[in-house]
Amino acid sequence: MARPLHRGISGMRLSDNSPSKYGVGENGFASDPFSIGTPRSRHKLILLSLKISLVVIVFLALTGSFWWTISISTSSQRHIVHGYRRLQEQLVSDLWDIGEISLGTSRLRELEFCSQESENSVPCFNMSENLALDSSDGEMFDRQCGQGSRQNCLVLPPVNYRIPLRWPTGKDVIWSNNVKITAQEVRSSGSLTKRMMMLEDDQISFRSASPMFDGVEDYSHQIARMMGLINDSQLIQAGVRTILDIGCGYGSFGAHLFSKQLLTMCIANYEASGSQVQLTLERGLPAMIGSFTSKQLPYPSLSFDMLHCARCNIDWDKKDGIFLVEVDRVLKPGGYFVWTSPLTNTQGFLRNKENQKRWNLVQNFAENLCWEMLSQQDDTVLWRKTINKNCYSSRKAGSIPPTICGKGQEVESPYYRPLEACIAGTRSRRWIPLQAKSTWPSRSNLNKSELAIYGLRSEEFAEDAENWKRAVANYWSLLSPLIFSDHPKRPGDEDPSPPYNMVRNVLDMNAHFGGFNNALLESGKSVWVMNVVPTTGPNYLPLILDRGFVGVLHDWCEAFPTYPRTYDMVHAAGLLSFEAGLKHRCTMLDIFTEIDRLLRPEGWVIIRDATRLVESARALTTQLRWDARVIELDSDERLLICQKPIFKRQAS
Repeated sequence: MARPLHRGISGMRLSDNSPSKYGVGENGFASDPFSIGTPRSRHKLILLSLKISLVVIVFLALTGSFWWTISISTSSQRHIVHGYRRLQEQLVSDLWDIGEISLGTSRLRELEFCSQESENSVPCFNMSENLALDSSDGEMFDRQCGQGSRQNCLVLPPVNYRIPLRWPTGKDVIWSNNVKITAQEVRSSGSLTKRMMMLEDDQISFRSASPMFDGVEDYSHQIARMMGLINDSQLIQAGVRTILDIGCGYGSFGAHLFSKQLLTMCIANYEASGSQVQLTLERGLPAMIGSFTSKQLPYPSLSFDMLHCARCNIDWDKKDGIFLVEVDRVLKPGGYFVWTSPLTNTQGFLRNKENQKRWNLVQNFAENLCWEMLSQQDDTVLWRKTINKNCYSSRKAGSIPPTICGKGQEVESPYYRPLEACIAGTRSRRWIPLQAKSTWPSRSNLNKSELAIYGLRSEEFAEDAENWKRAVANYWSLLSPLIFSDHPKRPGDEDPSPPYNMVRNVLDMNAHFGGFNNALLESGKSVWVMNVVPTTGPNYLPLILDRGFVGVLHDWCEAFPTYPRTYDMVHAAGLLSFEAGLKHRCTMLDIFTEIDRLLRPEGWVIIRDATRLVESARALTTQLRWDARVIELDSDERLLICQKPIFKRQAS
């Protein structure tokens, strides 16, 4: 920040305006002190001549020395000038980062609100921009992120938007005006969701009509029994903790399993209306936009304990089984693939010869992937992935997929790379059978040998965990009085224990080891965390998923794959410092407008970073219309706590 100019001015001395000591002539000019006159004057003249001669000699000596220095150090001078230019460029870079912020917030204008068409849209998944693609292969659902995908405006909620109900009530009842789907569309949806019903004109309920008989619960028990278990309460003991639910409907399967300490991540295509992902997140359940169309999912190999597809509209028999290869890639050794479809029902649907052929293709391909079919009941079939890497090399000649991925083909944590028709994960040190891993919640605290896989020491991991315990306690002590003062009790609300039920969906933009997630759970917060690992930084996403959490790779100069208003809290520790060193791939304002899009009205932002960057970010909150407070910390860091107000579009 520039120093005040008055310091420089006060340090200057004004010229002396007093009368000359040599006197002033009658014509107004000063009398010449050098005129020849008395002996005393001649003596002064001689002394002056000697002084002038001495000055000339010194000047010549210095000049010669100067040119001699230049002649022998030309190369060094070039290095010095080059170094100076680099410093100058860095200074310009830093000033570009700060921009007008250092001049004060008065010059920053508030951002405009986006048009109504942006209410539920997702940059990079704009269907109108993807229609030119070949929809026969479903590529219109693919993510297309270009330079024009950013929008520096604020997305307004729908006209009749209301703050979601607190967890766990919000899991079962949502406001119908908050999502782009009608109540009638929900009621007429698939078989697992037909029992949803309207309570009132402005609500959608996901409660069962009879608590004693729930279709989703029966279905979950059936899967457990197919695994040889008594019921779904034993899934944890069988090693299952994280589940990827493909085409999850409205998240009812994951909502039920949450009570069993299972964490289910829903992925589904972008939908302009009737969104599965949007409703699942509105219920306070993990979800993100994703598809198996042509690119790998942004998850590491060997990530999930179970993959589930119940009428998920994926043709597993197409493209030489490449979609099943992607399932195999993200599934842990010994993990389970559950597929529920009329295609698997041998009692009636398979009388059609074409469908019988399709089913045979899937069966054969699963066998070529070394999967073991454990059970088949009604419309559901259950496979288990092999724990024996040698199985792949011992297959008969001509098997599809034919090869194991080479070093150039396999990236442990791909970021929307094209699908690969080869078997991945076999080279990874993380190839550990699911049954050999600790069960939840012990899994979250990795032992010494497990940490060694990621190049970490136990002391480093323990110190990180302890630091996050203290940080979470401090966050909540700061948030509680703010929530008390900023959120008076609403009519009909019981007195909450703030902010325990005010926050459910949490986004950690720079998750590192997942320590923030772990500290939240250990402190008893009823939250789930989307752990995001920036694509340009150290990749600890495999570690995070191995701990039993959910997360994804992401480039924060692009839009996150979710709908607007889907997170109650966004947390970023060290992200600004990290992005500042990446040569201006995007601006701080670009990142903050994306945070605003993701954040629910009345949601919270917590940013911890270097003092200079936090002060810059604090100034940006004026443009975003956030309420912001800066908290000083012991180190050279600051804590920025912000809240997004609720702005509503006027009804037309």
